[in-house]
Amino acid sequence: MCRSDAAPCLVCFNWVEDVPSHPHAYFSGIIVALILFVTPAFGQGSAPGASGAADRLANMALFGAVFDHIRGGYVDAPDERELVRAAVQGMLTSLDPHSNYLSPDAYDDMREGISGEYAGVGLQTQMIDGAVTVMVAFEDTPAGRVGIRAGDVIIAVDGISIAGFSHDEAVSRMRGPTGSKVTIAVRREGVGDLIDFALERAIIATPVVRWSMENDVALVTLASFSAQAAPGLTTAVDRIYAQRCGVAPKGLILDLRNNRGGLVDQAVLVADAFLRRGAVVLIRGRSDQESARFDAQSDALDARLAEVPLIVLINGASASAAEIVAGALQDHARATLIGTRSFGKGSVQSIISLGGNGAIRLTTARYYTPSNRSIQALGIVPDIEIEQMVPPELAGADIVQGEASLVGHLTSEGQQLSSTGSSAYVPLAKEDHAQLQYALRLIAQMHDATSDQARPISHGGQDLSPAIDAVHGSCAMAG
Repeated sequence: MCRSDAAPCLVCFNWVEDVPSHPHAYFSGIIVALILFVTPAFGQGSAPGASGAADRLANMALFGAVFDHIRGGYVDAPDERELVRAAVQGMLTSLDPHSNYLSPDAYDDMREGISGEYAGVGLQTQMIDGAVTVMVAFEDTPAGRVGIRAGDVIIAVDGISIAGFSHDEAVSRMRGPTGSKVTIAVRREGVGDLIDFALERAIIATPVVRWSMENDVALVTLASFSAQAAPGLTTAVDRIYAQRCGVAPKGLILDLRNNRGGLVDQAVLVADAFLRRGAVVLIRGRSDQESARFDAQSDALDARLAEVPLIVLINGASASAAEIVAGALQDHARATLIGTRSFGKGSVQSIISLGGNGAIRLTTARYYTPSNRSIQALGIVPDIEIEQMVPPELAGADIVQGEASLVGHLTSEGQQLSSTGSSAYVPLAKEDHAQLQYALRLIAQMHDATSDQARPISHGGQDLSPAIDAVHGSCAMAG
């Protein structure tokens, strides 16, 4: 999860002056940046006054001496730029698992993910049993238009087998410049031969929010907390009410399973959609500048949803911003959480640009739920724990090792766990979702217990509902 120092709800793009391209000048620029990082701008130094400054200069001198020895004496001439980048990466990874250096390409990829747009074919994939498997082929995208389906297994890209590729490597092969061509070969259940699809890459606006109706219950799935999350939720609610002629659904299920987080401001806005008032999240850093409290604001959206029963689904891959939302709704008793223990990432990262030399992702704060509960290396335990049945061939592979299992993670406050996280398996077919089906039954019970059952308006045994619909503009609810 990322935030901005200038505006705490946004990703942090604190631009440091571009570092010159010459290696020695680049090295000098990095040293200057490192000195800035250990000055009070990022908190109080470890030693006061002149002594602290002398220690910092001595540390920089040590760093410079080692660099010069490697540059001048290593058996093969090293790439000096890569040496410096490796040193920066080493410093950051020594802090915690979420602090790291982003190369220029990785930085571009991160910003692309935040924007919710990329150049590709429109597939959401997941590595299942070592195979890159299509989870969703989004509508009105190159993949959706040619007929690629959920469940298809990607075998080759442009005639090159992706066997042995990591998931990221396979995805990278499918992306490319807008308008460029790519061929994807898939294996489909029940079809003997591979199926080849020729596609033209396009700008894909990732549908972060998907919704559907199940037995008069709204199911809203948030894939991430990119910049499109809160606007997408508002649009989904508008469409749900429009489809139902302004009538509220019997309940709403917010599916945050496998949602690995995103932006603080989007988490606050999504939680705010279901809360009238009160704290959403508390953020505490090393200094007052890195601390903040975010409160819900009463508006038309939460007024509309105020009486709608709410269930939130979480699992072992629900992390960071997803845990902010789940924790806030649980603390305010606004929602019932169903699923399994979440990942347990309770820290905030700032993204600090190094100009043309990439960026650093630096952990700058911890966050707490409204009841002052830290979930760092603990996760959120749902109100109702429901385990999802996993196919035998995936047994064990579905478990996400959570924050507490990561080497060098920030310690939790109070209780110490050896691991967090849990199963992250979500079946393709809704009828196989144990957690979803339980949620649907629970909402049905809540609705039956708290509301009068609607009866057709009749006269003399004749149902007058169709005639009334005609008078009021023929707005009849689907399903």
